[in-house]
Amino acid sequence: MPLHRPESLSAALELLQGGRAVALAGGTDLYPALRDGTPPPEMVDLTRVDGLRGISRGERGWRIGGATTWTQVLKADLPPLFAGLKAAAREVGSVQIQNTGTVAGNLCNASPAADGVPALLALDAEVELAAPTGTRRMLLGDFITGPRATRLAPGEILTALLIPEAAGRGAFLKLGARRYLVISIAMVSAVVETEGDVIKSARLAVGACSPVARRLPALEAALAGKTLSRAGQAALAYDYPELSPIDDVRAGASYRREAVATLVARAIGQAALTDKEVPHVA
Repeated sequence: MPLHRPESLSAALELLQGGRAVALAGGTDLYPALRDGTPPPEMVDLTRVDGLRGISRGERGWRIGGATTWTQVLKADLPPLFAGLKAAAREVGSVQIQNTGTVAGNLCNASPAADGVPALLALDAEVELAAPTGTRRMLLGDFITGPRATRLAPGEILTALLIPEAAGRGAFLKLGARRYLVISIAMVSAVVETEGDVIKSARLAVGACSPVARRLPALEAALAGKTLSRAGQAALAYDYPELSPIDDVRAGASYRREAVATLVARAIGQAALTDKEVPHVA
């Protein structure tokens, strides 16, 4: 099986045309999947492609290269807005997986329990997709369409995540059957902007409780103008119609729905801490 290692985006895109080759980044999802299926005729390693790694800040916001690893996210000097994304990065498998697994790989694998998706949804992330004919952008919430399903066209590469500049602080909470190396029962990410004890705006996303991670727009709107204590009460009382949890070996649907309410209330409180109190790994 040929393994190509291009160093330019144009060369990588050319190799992916025709449908024979599969894109490879960290390989933490691709390699285990090879045990259960026929290996692809060719693979294209994207980790050497110029411009696909690293985090930068521009006039309109932040750019995270698609081949950026979760360890690089953790080590980046980022503002409190990204505290939820950093917390999610710590939950992506083991340290070895974090060292190898990439942001784009986590999204393109499109697991309902992918740790990075709720945090990026709460950041209003867009995906940048490259093809030989040019690039296009779309909201992350539109990109992932179902379990293991995305709008990535054949031969396209997810080159970057684009995060708009914004105020606020992030948080991420995950519930599992054990502390480490666990697939989520439920997970919640929040980005909250406050003025004193009052919420100016909130962005909330929930994973592992529906076929794709979901934002909670109705609850977000209801929280604006509420004090933090009333916001927690509102989160506990909300019905979460956006979600469709299932019964499986990890938890029952009713338990998931109850757990989400508690996680959302806690995430709002955690995200509303002062800048000095928010965990920030540099």
